[in-house]
Amino acid sequence: MEREAYRPQEKSGRKRCIIFGVVAGLILIVVVAVVLGLALRPNTDTLKATFIARCKEFKGYDCEKLWGAFEQAYVGRDPCAVPPEAYDPFIAAADFKPACNRLMFWSKTKDVVHDFTEKKRDCFLTVEDTVLGSVLNGLTWCGKEGSTETFTTDCPGWRDCVNNTVGSFWNRVSAAFADAACGDVTAMLNGDIDTPFNPTSIFATIEVKRFDSSKVKSLTVVLVTKKSAVTNCTNASLEDLQRELKQGITYNCKDVTEVQLQECSSNPERPCGACW
Repeated sequence: MEREAYRPQEKSGRKRCIIFGVVAGLILIVVVAVVLGLALRPNTDTLKATFIARCKEFKGYDCEKLWGAFEQAYVGRDPCAVPPEAYDPFIAAADFKPACNRLMFWSKTKDVVHDFTEKKRDCFLTVEDTVLGSVLNGLTWCGKEGSTETFTTDCPGWRDCVNNTVGSFWNRVSAAFADAACGDVTAMLNGDIDTPFNPTSIFATIEVKRFDSSKVKSLTVVLVTKKSAVTNCTNASLEDLQRELKQGITYNCKDVTEVQLQECSSNPERPCGACW
């Protein structure tokens, strides 16, 4: 009798386990769906808030207008079919004013150059220090055909397609930055690699080619090295750079260590040119 009496309880227990398992499975499905939904949902508001906040750090800009000019370049478009010229309205709205003798170009020296210009902002400006590049520095975005939203995940990159949304943006703003160059310009290149003037870099393929000899007086290359330099100012690639410069633009090159730059940038009384 005890066994017979126990069997209904055993069967009931199985039912409860089955029901619990089904409920738990449904809950898991819902949680996963919510997480995926959050991950894949458009991020227009987030990107726009960051854009506007950064834009407001610069005086004289209608940040909403600038956002609209930027957004129209890629919204509703295949993220691999956004050419650099799609950002022309953004460049026009930014109306970047040249800062003669202060523009700093760079290649393979991202951390060093920005650490330097952050402390020497009155001396030099990279494109990321201006409204052209600051508003989107370090960010990712793209649109999708048939959508009015902005996405910040699953966007194609440099290796996926030529005219990707982000790559085209940086090509276009780099061109605009170079177009604005005037007076004495500076380029900080990496002396710890074999080819400081890389022929495939944005500096080589876009910026140098757009220097206007009627406005640019000279180009000074600051070749930054650590303790043991791989190259110096006699590097063959830098000879290629000199040949790329339009006639009338004077060329100079300075070997500088990272330590020298750090010491100079840490001294607010040190003149800009005295850093090298």
